[in-house]
Amino acid sequence: MTQPQKHTWKTRLHEVIYEADTPAGKTFDVVLLILIFVSIILVMLESVAPMQAQYGDYFYLGEWIITIFFTIEYILRVISIKKPSSYIFSFYGLIDLISTIPLYLSFFIVGTNALLTIRALRLLRVFRILKVTRYIGEGNKLARALRDSRPKILVFLFAVMILSIIAGTLMYIVEGPEHGFKSIPVSIYWCIVTLTTVGFGDIAPVTALGQFIATVIMVVGYGIIAVPTGIVSAEMAKGERKEPEPQKLHMNTQVCHHCGARKHQDSAKYCHNCGNSLHYE
Repeated sequence: MTQPQKHTWKTRLHEVIYEADTPAGKTFDVVLLILIFVSIILVMLESVAPMQAQYGDYFYLGEWIITIFFTIEYILRVISIKKPSSYIFSFYGLIDLISTIPLYLSFFIVGTNALLTIRALRLLRVFRILKVTRYIGEGNKLARALRDSRPKILVFLFAVMILSIIAGTLMYIVEGPEHGFKSIPVSIYWCIVTLTTVGFGDIAPVTALGQFIATVIMVVGYGIIAVPTGIVSAEMAKGERKEPEPQKLHMNTQVCHHCGARKHQDSAKYCHNCGNSLHYE
């Protein structure tokens, strides 16, 4: 194992930008999240015509200030790690890049500044700050239940599609083009909308038989909506019975300065990927 690394300006910068365990790192992340929220709000307000007409210049200025901050932050993240590619091609690295470039693209493609709402994805960093491990654990259980339920849900969806095709074809025969059911695909669309109890109202049966079929489809729809929920709930209950003692979820937010590896154990002194020290003298 390597010896603890000495502090340099890069290591200090790395601690602030990549760590949420230190006061400076936590403050940096909180400020970052606030700016992300502000940026999203500015883009949303800019889409409101009266506010855009009155405050458009301020919105634009605010977006540029935040974008420049994010650009500097991205550059600092790249230069403060020994292997920049480990950050650039990571999930957060790609999100940070994608959320920074839309305003620059607006010079060449009109309207791309609206894509700044992609910055909402950066709010995922809140999990590093708040360390909501309890919810992460519950989220893992839900993901596992959804994965185990996948075959049953796919069979269920296939059955619903078959039912929609049959009912849609029947409605096309009963109602016909003169009542809005212009084709079988349009009738299937109506059936799916009715089955899910959305009911846009753009197409409606007129004949008595058509209205009776629509009533049956709507009643069946209420039962169908509950089926996937029941499947997932059953899998979660089954998982609870089978699940052994829960493993400890480590809350260490340290990122290796050398290779950019994450998910270290709480007591880790060295990187589990490259073996370099995680601590500085």
